[in-house]
Amino acid sequence: MPLLNRDQIAQRISHEVQDGFVVNLGIGIPTLVANFIPDHMFVMFQSENGLLGMGPFPKRKDVDPDLINAGKQTITAVPGASFFSSADSFAMIRGGHVDLTVLGAMEVDQQGDIANWMVPGKLIKGMGGAMDLVAGVKRVIVAMQHRDKAGHSKILRKCTLPLTGVGCVHRVVTDMAVLDLSKEGFVLKELAPGLTVDEIKQATEAPLIIDPQVREMKLV
Repeated sequence: MPLLNRDQIAQRISHEVQDGFVVNLGIGIPTLVANFIPDHMFVMFQSENGLLGMGPFPKRKDVDPDLINAGKQTITAVPGASFFSSADSFAMIRGGHVDLTVLGAMEVDQQGDIANWMVPGKLIKGMGGAMDLVAGVKRVIVAMQHRDKAGHSKILRKCTLPLTGVGCVHRVVTDMAVLDLSKEGFVLKELAPGLTVDEIKQATEAPLIIDPQVREMKLV
């Protein structure tokens, strides 16, 4: 079955970013989104450890070990970037000044709930900024694999893991599909190239509403 890779998921999500947006990118696939923003667009990427104006990942010769994102990856800063305390960063998030956040997830359900911070019984360092992001940012998009390593759906009727946020997800982009959240549940909007509606249904535990205008994803 032809599935999207991590870069392709990030490339599709980059189409959700509008000129002039302030955007927060979570750890994992979301960090790749910055690499696909066109040069003609003005977008300020925010990192909750205290940076507004995060650029693409650096080339090896440009790495600055003191310049990192919230996931401790080395990054670049664009002209006009600003650095500030973590307290100011979270005031920005909680105050509704971030237009869009892209987060990874272990589970998302048809109520728009998201679980992305812990698996019971496993060692964790803490929730990080995810709870603040899903509560304070204007639009929440999830980037994730459609199924886990055992082949089980991560798009569920009801999350089974501890929740990060309730009723907060607007759109989910997986390696198989683009799904919107409505009052009735998941709406299938787009398919990964080469997949069919029936294949998406079979891979999804939650029921799907098929948009009459469902189409193949555009990745360029």
